[in-house]
Amino acid sequence: MSATLPLSDFQNRVCRMIARIPRSRVSTYRLVAKALDCGSCRAVGQALRRNLWAPRVPCHRVIASDLTIGGFQGRRSGPALRLKRARLAREGVIFRNGKLADPTRLCRF
Repeated sequence: MSATLPLSDFQNRVCRMIARIPRSRVSTYRLVAKALDCGSCRAVGQALRRNLWAPRVPCHRVIASDLTIGGFQGRRSGPALRLKRARLAREGVIFRNGKLADPTRLCRF
């Protein structure tokens, strides 16, 4: 078993930003990257894979820029994505035809 590595400054900044997304709202990897003055949506996704405080730091509230559900726990399908969808549904965030049903739930920083 490997030891948990500490988070980088960037990973901590991403987690602090994500913690600001209110319950029943979502943001996108692109909006988070822009708010952090980072040019890479993928870097945000990679940082969220290392979120040590989930679900208290709600990485499930970050979706793809095209308003599809995106990935979760480093996966794009399977049990991880079902868990993300279920967590969002419990908060009232619904996807229809693969996209965010209510775009007013989008949180911009």
